[in-house]
Amino acid sequence: MKILVLAWEFPPRIVGGIARHVSELYPEIVKLGHEIHLLTVEFGQAPWFEVVEGIQIHRIPVGPSRDFFHWVANMNESMGRHGGKLLLEDGPFDLIHAHDWLVGDAAIALKHTFKIPLVATIHATEFGRYNGLHNPTHYYINDKEHLLAHNAWRVIVCTNYMRREIEQVLRSPWDKIDVIYNGIRPEKKPHPDDFDFWGFRRRFATDTERVVYYVGRMAHEKGVQVLLSAAPKIIWEMAGAVKFVIIGSGNTEHLKRQAWDLGIWDKCFFNGFMSDSDLDQFQTVADCAVFPSLYEPFGIVALESFAARVPVVVSNAGGFPEVVRHTKTGIVTQAANPESLAWGILEVLKSPGYAKWLIDNAYADLEQRFNWAKLAVQTEAVYDRVVRERAQVDW
Repeated sequence: MKILVLAWEFPPRIVGGIARHVSELYPEIVKLGHEIHLLTVEFGQAPWFEVVEGIQIHRIPVGPSRDFFHWVANMNESMGRHGGKLLLEDGPFDLIHAHDWLVGDAAIALKHTFKIPLVATIHATEFGRYNGLHNPTHYYINDKEHLLAHNAWRVIVCTNYMRREIEQVLRSPWDKIDVIYNGIRPEKKPHPDDFDFWGFRRRFATDTERVVYYVGRMAHEKGVQVLLSAAPKIIWEMAGAVKFVIIGSGNTEHLKRQAWDLGIWDKCFFNGFMSDSDLDQFQTVADCAVFPSLYEPFGIVALESFAARVPVVVSNAGGFPEVVRHTKTGIVTQAANPESLAWGILEVLKSPGYAKWLIDNAYADLEQRFNWAKLAVQTEAVYDRVVRERAQVDW
């Protein structure tokens, strides 16, 4: 099978979770015997064409743009032009797979021009991110998401929660939506043991303080403010022997102000961006990972903590309860509830044996439910169905 994939981010261009999803899924699809051509955006010194783990990557230029939406329009024009050339010169292709609304216009145009069925993976929705549509930008993006879902032969989402959301928000038929979890490569999370453990740890906390951390974007829907609100109770219960490390780039001024106003400034460490190599080391010195999201389609950060063997406390927002099995592979707390979050974190900090049991279960779950090779077989089944159905109809 020959597949054209459109994704607006792909390593080394990494903006969110799509780059990791695409770069780890498609090598497994290639191993199943399929030919993958991936259209993405040029970035830095990355070559305009290369083959990475069997994926044939085409990086296309995007013309000068006055703002983000103009850039998206220019990107789709470039993708459409290059994709059309590819389909003409290197065809025939069996299907097109688009990842999120940003590449939707090009994918839809190529679908209709060449009469090739379109599969869409929708990783999140604008409605979900903002708990509704509140301004013209939200409505514009929602319309683009709806158009992509409408034009797709099948829609793939990462959790049952997202299946319900796509049905309700984008009005897609329930039986048109397939649930395939995200995955992770545990071997990409090394467990460094040849570094100065205590010296590294002392960059963040004293020897007697337990290390609780959040890593991710500083967006409101990620709920860092809920973690800070839960911190005073945890500090009290732990007799002060705890440090909260906030990792991630973005505006943290409001969070720093919140920590100061709560009187917990000396128990918080705002690290900013952390490289992957430093994060690998940091996770070996941490005692608890916390992800208190208000909206979370899947929560791949939880899988990364599973792989790093750090006990996980999450909210029950979105897909988290499907990814983290409460009291089995982690602790699931009530979203936007600091009291509940504090309880969950204390469950981990006060019971090291229980925390170790959660870690062992979580690591085993990676192979059972979040293995990319198995997820690729599920994706292949969707492709096979689409190609089979396409062969039975006149376009």
